[in-house]
Amino acid sequence: MLTLGHGDARTDSDHKLVVVMVGLPARGKSYIVKKLKRYLSWLGFQTKIFNVGDRRRLAGSTDEHEHMPTSARHTNGDAASACADCDSPRAMGSGMQTPSCTRCATRHSSAFFDPDNAKAKKIREQVALDVFEDLLRWLQAGGQIAIHDATNSTIERRCALISRLKSETDVNLLFVESICTDKDIINRNIKLKTQSPDYVGIDPEVAEADFRARLRNYERAYRTIGTAEEKLDVQYCKIIDVGKKVIAYNIQGFLESQVVFYLMNMNLESRVIYVTRHGESEDNAAGRIGGDASLAPNGTKYAKALSRFIDRRRVEFAAEVEENNRRLAHFMASGSSSGTNSEPESVSSRGSRASAPCSMPSSLRRRVQPDFEIWTSMLKRTMETVEYFDPLRYRIKNIRSLNEIYAGKCEGMTYEEIAREYPDEYEARQLDKFYYRYPGIGGESYADVVLRLQQVIVELERIRHSVLLVTHRAMARTLLSYFMDIPTTHMPDMDLPLGFVYGCEPRPFGNFLRVWRYDSDRDDFEEINASSVLKIRYPKIVMPEQTPTSPLLPSPAETAYSSKH
Repeated sequence: MLTLGHGDARTDSDHKLVVVMVGLPARGKSYIVKKLKRYLSWLGFQTKIFNVGDRRRLAGSTDEHEHMPTSARHTNGDAASACADCDSPRAMGSGMQTPSCTRCATRHSSAFFDPDNAKAKKIREQVALDVFEDLLRWLQAGGQIAIHDATNSTIERRCALISRLKSETDVNLLFVESICTDKDIINRNIKLKTQSPDYVGIDPEVAEADFRARLRNYERAYRTIGTAEEKLDVQYCKIIDVGKKVIAYNIQGFLESQVVFYLMNMNLESRVIYVTRHGESEDNAAGRIGGDASLAPNGTKYAKALSRFIDRRRVEFAAEVEENNRRLAHFMASGSSSGTNSEPESVSSRGSRASAPCSMPSSLRRRVQPDFEIWTSMLKRTMETVEYFDPLRYRIKNIRSLNEIYAGKCEGMTYEEIAREYPDEYEARQLDKFYYRYPGIGGESYADVVLRLQQVIVELERIRHSVLLVTHRAMARTLLSYFMDIPTTHMPDMDLPLGFVYGCEPRPFGNFLRVWRYDSDRDDFEEINASSVLKIRYPKIVMPEQTPTSPLLPSPAETAYSSKH
């Protein structure tokens, strides 16, 4: 039997899953892949992405003139000289005509993707199959869900993968095809593609022209999933225009159902998911866990400041969205003559470069005054924290799934009391805080909390406007571990004190984190460096007679978010 993620629920089979992506370039496949991997990993499934493009760049080409760029060939040089094409150091020359440098030798021009180029096609097909073999070896070694990230845009390629998988037992296959018909989104993605590893150091106009030529080559050979695959009785899901339309065919397995359900709830709207703990409660002041205490005076002060802060942030974010739209429009309209060769700056970077007035394509416009919801738990300390918000401006919901982790018979106790009265339980929790379940009726573990919050996460992915979640420490840890892709094994040790607001803004390449800290002296919030906040405290096992120590170590997920404000 295969344990379903973290919890006690189990599937009725021991099958593993291969998710094979399908679609033309610049159709959002990487966006889908990264989100899907983050979600499945958070649920507790061993999930890994196998990217064919990365391997292809290491495979070389059939001919030096299929390299990108082709404008310069160096015959001699020294290690200190720079490549004229990408400004990176090039290797020592040997008198032979060679590509500009190692970097240029590992990327390919549009000619490499010509379906009539038999030699290049052979290399591309072999690379895809080699990556598929790596994927299967990983599954055999204990992995659960593997994602084959490639175009896989021909019936021939897909049939080869299906044929290869027939010899594997207990491994299911799901095709996920990303289709985009919105020309504005496609053009934006093409602009971003000019910054991929294939085009590092290349003039943006040259890069865009080459990528569009590559795309035309793919379109000549592309065949959408359909009758050929259906005759082979495969499972597939088509995501059209980032979830506006979803087609699911022959979905039978449990893991496949989890994938399809999640993919049905994606959107690209500009929004922020704010997460904060409630104001200080009477139990917080006494050091007691759980319970249903009211706010202490300091907590009430925090609640009032929080309402003022969110009011202000709504206005600021609306301005940021409008400014980002102007920057994006400028980026879309620019070429090499404008000097724009990078992703449009985030407003939070406080760039000083002015944006030229430019109309925004309708599909890329964002609402500057979105709806705003506030979600709390059913416990008094969170509901009291939002009492100062104007109910005419905010939709406030009380959700039982956001209640604090239930500590069973340890509810209302201090950790010192638990260590003294239940030393075995205290030690067991120190050994494995994620899977440890509090004793007594209804006692929970962090693994239980993940399953409890699964529907909350899907709803947060579905809604198209900003949300403030006022919740508890275990809930905040669990939510932030999902949005910032922090391993769940580190989740229980995240240091999240009272008085902080965490803002997660979905972006095309991940979630952008900003953090604000409440200053009680100023009775206001100040933005701080996000990279200095999400830390993991790894506690040592201590018994009542010992002095507890908890060395502060950086989170391994710190590279997942930006430190810019």
